[in-house]
Amino acid sequence: MNFHTRKWVKPEDLNPNGSLFGGRLLEWIDEEAALYTIIQLENQRVVTKYMSEIDFRASAKPGDIVEIGLEVVSFGKSSITLKCEVRNKMTYESIITISKIILVNLDEAGKPAPHGKTKVEYQHERMKDRGYES
Repeated sequence: MNFHTRKWVKPEDLNPNGSLFGGRLLEWIDEEAALYTIIQLENQRVVTKYMSEIDFRASAKPGDIVEIGLEVVSFGKSSITLKCEVRNKMTYESIITISKIILVNLDEAGKPAPHGKTKVEYQHERMKDRGYES
């Protein structure tokens, strides 16, 4: 699993118990999943369709650095399915896991559209294929 984004837990991210608010963490995950999907499918019009059971395993406290990891499970005709783990960057303790997040590729009219992708592509490989050197 690749961990792409790190977040610093700040006071505005806390619940009344003084730990990271689950809704804030889900917001971060949804945004990261959308960004990842936009890059993979090369289309800015994607929406989250489904999130499976969310397993909160540990809490995060103010000052903790958490990192969000995503991995492609599969490509559908107009969708991509990801799995996610968020962990504490310093201790590697798992904070949350989500086994299935489905995002859907949309056309200009906002309807599901085939994306033609079948495997994970990395930006540096695409750029090389398009004649750009890194």
